[in-house]
Amino acid sequence: MISGRLRNTEYVINLRALQDNIQAQRAVLPADSKILAVVKANAYGHGLVPVAQAAMHAGATGVCVAILDEALELRDCGVDAITLVLGITPVEEANVAAEAGVSLTVGSLDWLIKYHQFARQFNWNKPLKVHLAIDTGMGRIGFTNVAEFDQAVKILRQYPEFDFEGMFTHFATADSADATYFNRQYTRWQKFIDSLDELPPYTHMANSATGLWHRQQITANTVRMGISMYGYNPSGKELTTDLKLQPVGTLKSAICFVKKLPAGESVSYGATYTAQQDEWLATVPIGYADGYPRCMTGFKVLVDGQYCPIAGRVCMDQMMIRLPKYYPVDTPVILMGRSGDKEITAEDLAEQAQTINYEILTNFNNRIHRSYHD
Repeated sequence: MISGRLRNTEYVINLRALQDNIQAQRAVLPADSKILAVVKANAYGHGLVPVAQAAMHAGATGVCVAILDEALELRDCGVDAITLVLGITPVEEANVAAEAGVSLTVGSLDWLIKYHQFARQFNWNKPLKVHLAIDTGMGRIGFTNVAEFDQAVKILRQYPEFDFEGMFTHFATADSADATYFNRQYTRWQKFIDSLDELPPYTHMANSATGLWHRQQITANTVRMGISMYGYNPSGKELTTDLKLQPVGTLKSAICFVKKLPAGESVSYGATYTAQQDEWLATVPIGYADGYPRCMTGFKVLVDGQYCPIAGRVCMDQMMIRLPKYYPVDTPVILMGRSGDKEITAEDLAEQAQTINYEILTNFNNRIHRSYHD
């Protein structure tokens, strides 16, 4: 039995669209710019390994992940390009990264000193590739003091246990129309850059939003493409972009049961929906256990190019929709994507759920089968 493929619900991933998005970003950057494809969180729900491989084929120099486990999964599947763990890895596990040639983020002197002690004590013989994180205002991880940063650089350059591969920062408001805080962070970043007589091979301060709306201020040779690589706007609907981004994923299912619902009959938990007249009702095999939020109750899907409202509460594994007319079992249902001349986007889902498109995408879990197409 092929697990996960026996239900008529799937997430269809267009790898050609993903590659086109990468090339669209590359086309507006300086010729020598490198791109790191951000594939953390199962590639924003699109599938870690296939997306990483497609990104590399499109010209990405390497990839970024959140945790060491993701990096090791890529190594096990043959992805041997630069792979940077963006989160903090415990010192005791860092030798695993060194052995695998995985790059780690370091944001404190204490971490470097402890690792150096471990490396000497246990005679670890492969250098650890390090990217120093600079906290210019995100408030998450990284150096905030230039003097301590300079000390860290000296340690990295002094000891053979380290390979000073990169440095980076992350902007908190690059997707906002108000650039005041962005410029504040940018000024701080420049102080760290100016403190070095020689930059490491990879300097990256541009996330997706910076690559879209602050390209003229990129003072680094590497851009991290996150949500823009998947064809989605980092700002939701606040800002528009001049890049022609193509959404990569289509979430689709199909009618598994259909019936005539008499007027006065109710649907789903809590009986919150009651038919006002006789109507056609269809059941669709997807629910909040798949990552399709329960708060989509009252939203809509697409059937045959027509919007169809969700009737009653979304259940754990199923939900019901109201049809404009009879449609047979196996009729396609689009939950996110295009049908005819109409479309439901990740931003539309996020607006209904009162969240952001990132959360919608990363919530689609592995119970939904992924299929990949060029």
